[in-house]
Parts: sequence; structure tokens; C-alpha cells
Amino acid sequence: MKLFNRKNLTKILLCGAVLLGPSSCSDFLDEKNPSALQPDDFFTLPDHAQSVVNATYAGLRFYGEGAGIFSANWQLLEAVTGTATTQTGQNSDLNNLYSLTYDGNTGHVNNWWNGLYRIIANANLGIEKIPGITFPAADEPVKKRLIGEARFLRAWAYFYVVRMWGDAPLVTKPQTTESADFSPSRTSQEEIYKLIVEDLIAAEAAGLPATATTGRATQMAAKSLLAKVYLTMAGFPLSKGASHYKLAADKALEVITYSKANSSTLGLFPTYRELHQETLKNRVEHIFQIQYNSSVAQFPLNDFFPNFKPVTYSGPSGTGSTVPTTSFYNSYDDKDLRKKNQDGWFYTSYYTNGTGAEFQLEAPYVFKYFNIAALGGPGITPTRLNNLNVNLIRYAEVLLIYAEAQNEVGLNQEAYDAFKRIRDRAQLTTPALGTYTQATFREAVWKERWYEFAYEGITWFDMVRLRKVFNEKTKGFDNFIGHLNLNVGAGVELKEKHLLFPLGIQEMLNNPNLKPQNPGYN
Repeated sequence: MKLFNRKNLTKILLCGAVLLGPSSCSDFLDEKNPSALQPDDFFTLPDHAQSVVNATYAGLRFYGEGAGIFSANWQLLEAVTGTATTQTGQNSDLNNLYSLTYDGNTGHVNNWWNGLYRIIANANLGIEKIPGITFPAADEPVKKRLIGEARFLRAWAYFYVVRMWGDAPLVTKPQTTESADFSPSRTSQEEIYKLIVEDLIAAEAAGLPATATTGRATQMAAKSLLAKVYLTMAGFPLSKGASHYKLAADKALEVITYSKANSSTLGLFPTYRELHQETLKNRVEHIFQIQYNSSVAQFPLNDFFPNFKPVTYSGPSGTGSTVPTTSFYNSYDDKDLRKKNQDGWFYTSYYTNGTGAEFQLEAPYVFKYFNIAALGGPGITPTRLNNLNVNLIRYAEVLLIYAEAQNEVGLNQEAYDAFKRIRDRAQLTTPALGTYTQATFREAVWKERWYEFAYEGITWFDMVRLRKVFNEKTKGFDNFIGHLNLNVGAGVELKEKHLLFPLGIQEMLNNPNLKPQNPGYN
């Protein structure tokens, strides 16, 4: 199993240090040829500790790396939901995702596996090696914080691994070809979740700042992710139920309580446009994001652009390889601000070359990530430098995690208020608390999740943990198995095998201990 190539350690560490803060590498670069450094003699200085953690953060950007023509890795989590379709047909792997005919040779699936385990490998190096590095006494809190950040990032990566593939290799130590577990077998989901929880609890206690605008992990990010993990464990496949709904509610409430006392640094943005305003990255609603800067790595969500329509300064461009389905767009209430052209998640018209005359797009497209300052808008000279980040955790999700989890324990005013805040921003009227039963409130929160987190890489995991899928026609919920995704032709049916992704064929050839393949993928 090719989890980490020891010979490339230094190259990876140095590349990872570019964007996320200074690493003060110059001193040790003068001492040795970087290509000759090995893990045992690299991890000797505090700067080395910073570098390995920076490299782990940089690894998150696999999310936006290319997956063939007109496609990127992130599209895997959108194409399979049924809420998106494509206006291009050149990428067979992407087409197979939309039609639910993907297998162990699909590029996106393999890229996710490799990207996640690369993050885990770097995090393992940091967790293993940083404790042995001598820091000045005054910087011991920095050392503790760096280990906490590495554990947060490892938990984040394993949380994706376990939800995507189920039982999977649980590797917690740096690997070499001489390692006893260099070709590991798969570990149970229960054990993987145990490590995720342990890592996040450790990160919570690592002295991280409550919030920060640096893009690094924070205490609120650790709490938010832990609440999400508990909520997932309460559902399928672990089905831990009430105990973990309570854990999820309690942890989310800690974040909400902090927000109430610190609303200027953590809370909801008043408008949706602020979510894709470059000057507000890593602030307020953005609890944790993947960091992008055009001088290092280009913002990767441009496949949401319409297919060769002149909506930006560059004229007719874009691929339209991930666009909303008309049925999902139409399922929004017409009064929902999230549906309103250029104010919410969508746009149905824009301005020629970003700044000219308004024209109709003839279909809804995703506006959620449209950087007006960079791409152009009325009266705006575009900067042409798209430096938006990619959202991983928003405060809106914390509110809905709390509403859903607390409802399973016992619906109360706080849960209702959290739910209502999401709807208030969408300018929707919310029925009174007393009109809901546990069952009707449950589905109301689920539906709000579908509408609020569309095209954020969240919906697919809701489908799997709930074993339910939103039906755009009935506006109710179908069982996962048998639900008809309406994004391809007459639709395509979800099957039991789709609850997990297949393991990559090449990975299984490299490591026979990964067998058997996930059910349904021969």
C-alpha cells in the first residue's frame, strides 16, 4: 500500500510550507541538500515541526486537483447526489459518477483514496516526530498546538475514509517499506471512528485558539467536526442512536454558546453574498476552509461555470461539467432567498464578460462560489485573481447539527431557534415550535440541510448516514435503496452497493491484504 514515499519527504514538506504561514526554513536549507534529508535527521528543529504540519494542510488541496478533462476530484461528491448534472460529455469517469456506474478504475475514486492517505501519512509523521523535537521552553505551547493541528487533520481525513469505504486500513505510524504493516489489512469502522474521536478530543485540548483568521485548525473547528462525527455515528452504519445524538447536540451547543458571546468572530453572515466575498475568508461563518491563493494554487471550483457562456472577464469559458438539475432548483420555495438570482446559491442571468449587458443563462447555475471581485460585476473592475477558499465547515452546519441531534433527544426551544435562524436568513416563514412533532421536525431539518448545503460536498454523506434521499418531486424523503436520481436521462436508481465506494483496483493489486472488494463491485 503506497501510503507514503520516504524519499520524497522533504519535497512534500517544503511544498506544503508555501501557503500556510512561515516555516523559517532558510537556516536548515543552508546546512544540507534537501534531497538528501531523511525523516530521522529532518525532525530536529522547531521549524521542521512547522513544515510537516504545513505540508499536511497543503495536502487538503487534493480536493480541487484535476481528474481528467473538465473535471476535478471534488465532483465525485456532487455527481452521485442526483442534485447535479453535466453539460459536457468528454470525461468518461465523470459520466460514470453521474450514472452511478463507477468502479475501482474510476479516477476520482482513486484520487480521493490517495489524497486522503497522503494527508494521513504527513499527519502521522508530525504526531510521531514533533514530540521528540526540542522547543524553547516558552514555545512548548506551540509544540502542543502543532501536534493538535496534526491530529485534527488526521481525524478529518479518516472521517472521509471511513464514510467513503467503510472498513479501511488504520495506519497511525510513519511507514517505510520495512514497516511491519506496510501492506495493512482493513480495520473495522468502529475502530476508525474511535481514533477519529480520540484525535478530535486531543485537538480540543491542545491549546488551539478558539477562532482564527489564519486558516489553521481552531478549537471551534475541532468541536464542530466532533459534533458532526457524533451525529454520523448516531446514524448508519454504526447506529449508535440516542447516546451519540446527545453527544452531537452537546458538542454543537458548545459552539453555539461561544458564538452567542462572540458573535463578531463566529456566527452567520447576514447575507449569502458574504460567503463568497474574498475579504471574509476564514472569518465569522467560515469555521474551517481549504486555503487557496492564486500565486500558489488556483481556486478549484470553476467547473460550476456555465458551459462557454461569457460570465467572467475572460469571455466565453467554463465547462458546465457540474450544474444544478432543474428539478432540484425548482424544488426550492420561490420565496427562498437561496433561489433568488444572484442573491443566493444560483444565478439565471449575468453580465456579458462580467461587466457588460445582462443576459439570460437559460438555466440555473451555481452562484455560491462566484467571486464577483475577481471575475467581474456591475461597476466592478475584476482583479482576475480568484483567491476564494473552499468551505469544509460552516457555522450554519453547526446550527443544523444541533437542531437535528437535539430533536432526537428531545425537541426544545434552542433546537427550534437554531433551525429557524437558517430559515430566517432565507427569508422563509417558520411554523411555530408547537406545530412540530419529532418526526415532522426531523424531516424539516433534513430538508433544510439539502437546501442549505447543496454543492458543498455534504449531501452525499447525509444520504448515506440517513439511508434517506430528498425527493425533489414530492418534497419528502425516499429510502436510499431504490431512490431515483433524476440527473441522468429518465433517472438512475440507487442500489445497496452505492452506500460505499469501491476500492481502487490498482491499490488492491499493490496490497492484496485489502481484499475483499466492497460488495457489488466485482
